[in-house]
Amino acid sequence: MTHFLSDAPDSPGAQRLYEEDLAEDGYVMNVSRLWAHGPEAHERLFDLITHVWEGHGMTFRQRGILVGATASSLGDSVCSLVWGSRLAAEADPETAAAVLTGRDDGLTAKERAMAAWARRVVADPNGTAQRDVQELRDAGWTDREIFGITVFCALRVAFSTVNDALGARPDAQLLDIVPQPVLDAVDYGRPIEEPAPSPTP
Repeated sequence: MTHFLSDAPDSPGAQRLYEEDLAEDGYVMNVSRLWAHGPEAHERLFDLITHVWEGHGMTFRQRGILVGATASSLGDSVCSLVWGSRLAAEADPETAAAVLTGRDDGLTAKERAMAAWARRVVADPNGTAQRDVQELRDAGWTDREIFGITVFCALRVAFSTVNDALGARPDAQLLDIVPQPVLDAVDYGRPIEEPAPSPTP
């Protein structure tokens, strides 16, 4: 079972989700099968996520660091593996694994401050203090950028929370895609689904 719900009914929105996955990844992701129950909500959520990162000029590497820090702090294996793999391709597998384990080796001082803030946002948003925001400023982030980083992390938490609560498991295909250091780093969350058995000749 890829998640706790029954298969979603066919709909134009669900088909769009599946077709986007097939075009980008070559297979339909388990989270897309889950969000096929509400494809319009998925579309609107990611329209907003895209609006935030585009409007604040976030690079792909920055998004990878933010998703990695956010998802790992939440214990979300799905987004950790997917974005850990993407960050590994953008940087290197060791850097991606370091972000997922909170070591942040290979990051700049500015990136370290961003990753640390993302973890604070997930762990205890009411426990943040003015000094935490000042650390971001001291690292080179503007107040507008700090706002954008925080909104981005919060929206990613919302996405991960739905996936995790409804039992979405990382796709078996990730075993052939994700670098070993990233696989080793993700020792939390739901396990990768079992690969489908090979057809009997």
